[in-house]
Amino acid sequence: SWQADCVLLLIKMVKFLKPGKVVILLSGKYAGKKAVIVKNHDDGTSTRGYGHALVCGLAKEPRKVTKRSTAKVQARRSSVKTFTKVVNYNHIMPTRYTLDIDLKGVVTAEVLENSSKRTDANKAAK
Repeated sequence: SWQADCVLLLIKMVKFLKPGKVVILLSGKYAGKKAVIVKNHDDGTSTRGYGHALVCGLAKEPRKVTKRSTAKVQARRSSVKTFTKVVNYNHIMPTRYTLDIDLKGVVTAEVLENSSKRTDANKAAK
């Protein structure tokens, strides 16, 4: 029956949203921004019953710099701003790219609870 086929399909599904995978956020303040999965929770947790991931991404990407621009302009345009966030799997789109950067020591679930720790983690993640 078709129900048995669906069950078999769900069993065979590969978990591809792993730490290091580059994703694009689809909704919210950072919609369209690139991020990297730091920690994934496929089956959810006690507080969040759905599949979600802790991501760290670029809120402000570096912009194009020319030779003629002054040092001040070059510094401003090459600055990077990061963000950390817990995102539902429905609101991220995976890309084919992966990053071999270990952010687990910098960005953790405990960091997200405290705002001052979160800003320190964002600075360290740059």
